[in-house]
Amino acid sequence: MGLSIGSFALIAVAVVLASALQASIGFGMGMLAAPVVALVDPGLLPGTLVMLAFVVTVMVVVTERQHIDLGGTGWALFGRVPGTIVGALLVAALPERGLALLLAGVVLVGVALNSLGWRPSPVRRNLVAAGAASGLLGTATSIGGPPMALVWQQKHGAVLRSSMSSFFLVGSMLSFLALAASGSVDQRTLLVTAALVPAPFAGWGLSLLLNKVMAPVRLRRTAIAVSIFGAVVLVVDQLLG
Repeated sequence: MGLSIGSFALIAVAVVLASALQASIGFGMGMLAAPVVALVDPGLLPGTLVMLAFVVTVMVVVTERQHIDLGGTGWALFGRVPGTIVGALLVAALPERGLALLLAGVVLVGVALNSLGWRPSPVRRNLVAAGAASGLLGTATSIGGPPMALVWQQKHGAVLRSSMSSFFLVGSMLSFLALAASGSVDQRTLLVTAALVPAPFAGWGLSLLLNKVMAPVRLRRTAIAVSIFGAVVLVVDQLLG
């Protein structure tokens, strides 16, 4: 696979924690894990995290399917399709350094918008726009959560987790197909992803504990702090490199 044991272990730990966050609040896989993967092996992005996010979302959708907002999810997916195509073209056109800096920028902007408390109403127009933005960003950087979190931030608990997960379940499949069609997923990416599959299962198990002992607000704030740190380290690394 071309990864040292230490590098693989670091990515695996990041994926476990990011999967736990994704399963607990409905998003965060890319925001938490992508900066770590970009520092260790940027060639694995965005394909590896897109595929691993699919594993997490399947588990959440299966266990909490009765809470899904089908109407809102449908309109968001309507916007996801064109956004996904543009995102795949962006990945094919950008060099690894440009992709890493774009990734860090998406993390910081997403954190800023969530922290400022901007609350767009979940009407059809906003759902379609958020779906398109999520498709573009999720396919290009594996971070598609912030747009949907903004438009669905009035939802809580199982409704938020299941609705976000159902959206990302279909969305991650679309992103993977678009990335594969553009030549952005190679054999090495598939091998590393296969080796990391146990990590999202462990993260989902960890989320069951977190949902019992940790308030969603505190979990979200912790994730934001870690995401900011990861993005800043990534920017510094790219600028110094």
